[in-house]
Amino acid sequence: MLASIQGELRSVGDQSAMVQVGPLGYEIMLTAGDVGRLRLAVGQEVQFTLLHYLESQSNGAVFRPRLIGFSNEVERAFFELFTSVKGIGYRKALRALAMPMSTIARAVAERDADTLRSLPEIGKRTAETIVLDLAEKVEEQFASLAGHAEDGPESEEARPADGGQDAITVLVQLGEARPIAAELVDRVRRADPSISDADAFVAAALRLKSTVS
Repeated sequence: MLASIQGELRSVGDQSAMVQVGPLGYEIMLTAGDVGRLRLAVGQEVQFTLLHYLESQSNGAVFRPRLIGFSNEVERAFFELFTSVKGIGYRKALRALAMPMSTIARAVAERDADTLRSLPEIGKRTAETIVLDLAEKVEEQFASLAGHAEDGPESEEARPADGGQDAITVLVQLGEARPIAAELVDRVRRADPSISDADAFVAAALRLKSTVS
């Protein structure tokens, strides 16, 4: 069973990425929330923690091996927990997890059904089931992912305000997909922590985009 993979990110489609490892190319399925972020990394060396499973086709007569890629083992474990909810299979979970996993884990831990309902293919009843089935487990097993660890990083509410969120809004208005806009702003913040003005964030993000396009 494949547990991890490291290689050059050749391309990113709507649901999967192609990773080249020597002479071999691997199709790696992605959560919807990772697609936009990884499009900024095409051509770079990437590493995924993998979940290897068999997908049934032709009414169970044929099984096709699939690989799902995650940033780390914690996110892989959270995905497996998420798919333990009745009615949520791997494919549905890949489409539904359209926000960062930390955001979704926090919504589950805080029993925020409204945020869960905003995910693709997650209706009111499924959101309530997720909360009922997983809230305590996420609190116990994924406190760091959900941002509830006692010695973990500050919550977003406790961080000093800057223009990052406003910059994301502006970039979305300019036509960027929200996950890509958020990733651009995050990369700008990491590259130059002194930037705090929304206009400066937008200008730097557009310059960054031009270098990776």
